[in-house]
Amino acid sequence: MQSKLLNNDDARKVLHKLIESYPDAHYYLNFKTDLDLMVAAIISAQTRDEVVNSVTPALFKRYKTINDYADSNEKELAVYIRKVSFSGNKAKNIIKTCKAVMDTHGGKIPKSMKDLTALPGIGRKTANTILINAYGIVEGIPVDTWVIKLSGRIGLSKSNNPEDIEQDLMQILERRYWKTIAYVLKSHGKAICQSQIPICSICMINKLCPRNGVTSSR
Repeated sequence: MQSKLLNNDDARKVLHKLIESYPDAHYYLNFKTDLDLMVAAIISAQTRDEVVNSVTPALFKRYKTINDYADSNEKELAVYIRKVSFSGNKAKNIIKTCKAVMDTHGGKIPKSMKDLTALPGIGRKTANTILINAYGIVEGIPVDTWVIKLSGRIGLSKSNNPEDIEQDLMQILERRYWKTIAYVLKSHGKAICQSQIPICSICMINKLCPRNGVTSSR
């Protein structure tokens, strides 16, 4: 359900309260290297975290370098990620992306939004994920399904477009919180503001949330 927008002050209060409530919120996919992270992020689209984390141990054991991926074929790679949605297309994108990294970046995963989003299968969400979690570079906010859902539900954005939502959140929230706010929102969604039936009675932001009748314009 799309709620009325909170004004910036109330929206900031809501986000600060959530940040305080989930101090241990962190990125949810398992990885050890920047290559692992890039591959995990690509295959995570429209797939539950638990499924991604269940396939990556064998995948990362088989494919240790960017050359391993670039030299693979779609059919072989797809076997390792067959449990994830659209495994064939994702295998294709991983191979194309790794070949592009080899050809244009000397085999090193780039550290800029522009270069990352120029790679096949990588949009702003994945690029932000890589920059933040591999390199500690904060250029924006990764906007996943939970961020989209909660941003509309609790009055942080009126848009369903990930890039518009990212811009709205960046305007509301201080830059130092950009690297974790997506994971905070996801934690809140799983714990309380659940997909089908939010548990508003125990929610720490229910006095400000427009679902409970407190709305203001922005």
